Amino acid sequence: MHGVLKDVVFDTPELRLRESGCLLRLRQAGSVVTLTYKGPSEPGLHKVREELETRLWEPRALVSVLARLGFEPVFHYEKYRTEYRTTSRAGTAMLDETPVGVYLELEGSARWIDRTARQLGFTQEDYITLSYGQLYLDWCRRNQVEPSNMVFS
Repeated sequence: MHGVLKDVVFDTPELRLRESGCLLRLRQAGSVVTLTYKGPSEPGLHKVREELETRLWEPRALVSVLARLGFEPVFHYEKYRTEYRTTSRAGTAMLDETPVGVYLELEGSARWIDRTARQLGFTQEDYITLSYGQLYLDWCRRNQVEPSNMVFS
């Protein structure tokens, strides 16, 4: 896959999901729209968390349902993503170009991630398990920019 991903994070006005380490995201990739729930991350070197996804055929209706349940858009972010998969499908490497930097995401078993990272010249000290929201907030702090949305101009 190669293309732009447009993501919208939903939360309550009190940011209840963010405070609990959870995420509710609506992603548009071309004509495909996906709703994703991510649970809190388990502590450790690799980011491990529950992830539930479903494709949507009526995203506008879902946004209305979410609003009635008290959820509103709190953060928009975009990235250009290129995915690479091995023939064994043991894992996926995703190169994400964002407005605040370029990141390589490795998704698979811990063993596959560690082996692939080493082959690419990375060590465990290079691992980042922060969300794009947190990476953006950190970038804003370092660059003395008022946070809003992480989108291309």
